[in-house]
Amino acid sequence: MSVPLPPVPTAPLPDLPEPRRRRWLQWLVLAQVLFVLGVAAAGYATEALGQRIWLRTQPVDPRDLLYGDYLNLRYQIGEVPGSLWRGPRPPRRKQAAYVLLSPHPDSTYEAVGVYPERPATTGRQAVLRGSVQDVWRRGLRLRYGLERYYVPETMSRSLHQRRSLRVQVSLAPWGQARITRVDTTAR
Repeated sequence: MSVPLPPVPTAPLPDLPEPRRRRWLQWLVLAQVLFVLGVAAAGYATEALGQRIWLRTQPVDPRDLLYGDYLNLRYQIGEVPGSLWRGPRPPRRKQAAYVLLSPHPDSTYEAVGVYPERPATTGRQAVLRGSVQDVWRRGLRLRYGLERYYVPETMSRSLHQRRSLRVQVSLAPWGQARITRVDTTAR
């Protein structure tokens, strides 16, 4: 047999006048709308104002029943030799890393240095911000936040069969990066 518990006393909510409560709710809704618009505007601004570069990548695991059709992309600049690290101390996991990229003759970009702080660029060089995922004796694994790309179902099957792809990335001056195009004709 169970014994009934006594009621738990609760503190009464402050009684705000109705116009003030309505005004507070309006401000809350407006803040949420502005946040969503700001995120969308940042994405469009990254594409419109950013420097566009091509990166080599390979598709991996193109389908997930829960999330639909997408490509997991493994970039050539995702694993770099440890000799490219230019910091005063050895890199550590989850540390920010700025990858200095230089154009290659085939119009793709390759890593020429990895820095703990944003380096200066010259000519057609670009900087991509990422984070250190793993450190081992002779190399680093980096993540850029560009490793997943959603595609139509018919396209994901054809892209998965490819061994190599080129991905166009737009790099905004403030550091944000966004995939703008996948080149299916790359070899």
